[in-house]
Amino acid sequence: MSALDVLSIRNDFPVLAQQIRGKPLIYLDNAASSQKPNSVIDAISNNYRFDYANIHRGVHTLSQRSTDSFEGAREKVRAFLNAESIKEIIFVRGATEGINLIAQSYGRSTIGQDDEIIITMMEHHANIVPWQILCQQTGARLRVVPMTERGELILDDYKSLFNSKTRLVSIAHMSNALGTVNPVAEMIKTAHRYNIPVVLDGAQSAPHMTTDVRALDCDFYVFSGHKLYGPAGIGVLYGKQALLEAMPPYQGGGDMIRKVSFQETEYNDLPYKFEAGTPAIADVIGLGAAIDYVTGIGLDNIAAYEDSLLCYATEQVNQIAGLRVIGEAAHKGAILSFVLDGIHPHDIGTLLDSVGIAIRAGHHCAMPVMDFYQVPATARASFAMYNTEQEVDILVSTLKELIKVFR
Repeated sequence: MSALDVLSIRNDFPVLAQQIRGKPLIYLDNAASSQKPNSVIDAISNNYRFDYANIHRGVHTLSQRSTDSFEGAREKVRAFLNAESIKEIIFVRGATEGINLIAQSYGRSTIGQDDEIIITMMEHHANIVPWQILCQQTGARLRVVPMTERGELILDDYKSLFNSKTRLVSIAHMSNALGTVNPVAEMIKTAHRYNIPVVLDGAQSAPHMTTDVRALDCDFYVFSGHKLYGPAGIGVLYGKQALLEAMPPYQGGGDMIRKVSFQETEYNDLPYKFEAGTPAIADVIGLGAAIDYVTGIGLDNIAAYEDSLLCYATEQVNQIAGLRVIGEAAHKGAILSFVLDGIHPHDIGTLLDSVGIAIRAGHHCAMPVMDFYQVPATARASFAMYNTEQEVDILVSTLKELIKVFR
């Protein structure tokens, strides 16, 4: 294990101190949403207690305080992603809205009849359905990159999909259902050889590894705050400035305007052109606090610790007769999806909850992945920097007891 002070980290998360059904809470549902440290809770609470007012254009003190904190969070996001400018950082409700914004703004303005969009077999529904809607609107088509039984994309097939009709690539940096970390740097280079822009869905990767959008050279990147130890209802769309400048607004009203008359409207500059209406002010500030928290620990340190924890957990569950790990890519994030012979994943999740262990059971908004593996659902234990080997041991011993009940 790497040298994280896990006990100190756990003490920062008040929810972890409780018991569920008389047992200490073991929270292993981090791929769905992570828990929140005191610093994030306090940042949100303090804004509402002492500073809250609507931002921008206000000349009074509270508005100026909230504006400074809100825009300060934008700079924190810029630094977190190593974006070139705060003009490239758009606040949205989450990764899902970020992808929908790209589809309906960039996509509607650049993609037409018989054009093609490349996605992969392991995408979250949020990186499938927006493109299906766009295809219905424009007559474009989806092309899907296949994967192996281990849960790794077949890159030769990916390369073969490019042709004169290709207009966009949109891929998960890390699979929420399998844990696979895709070779996105290589995939971006391939797309750029054909002058095709690339969208990266970073909802799973952002909390677990350093992301440098300039080094990757991705054209768009989205992530959600609630998986990054921040509040729900807030996320980020990064886009290269030249692309964002050329895109039409996604919604109208509020800060996205510069001048309005009944004859015409002049739109605001970036990033405000895409931020219509009163934003989630306190949640943006909370996201800034979450970024401060993880960068204070160090994402490389977090990644190393979680990788060690995943390796330990994988070794342990592989010793359980009748358990099959779903997703065995060589490069994985801290996600362990599995099935047990003769036991439905929902029953696994319910029985684990009876002893205080929280996992996710279902299709994980990745039905095509379930279809590929010919399973209705999986049980998914997903780890974070506050989880421990002791918790893994309790998970494994409980699974063994569960098997005895069903056998």
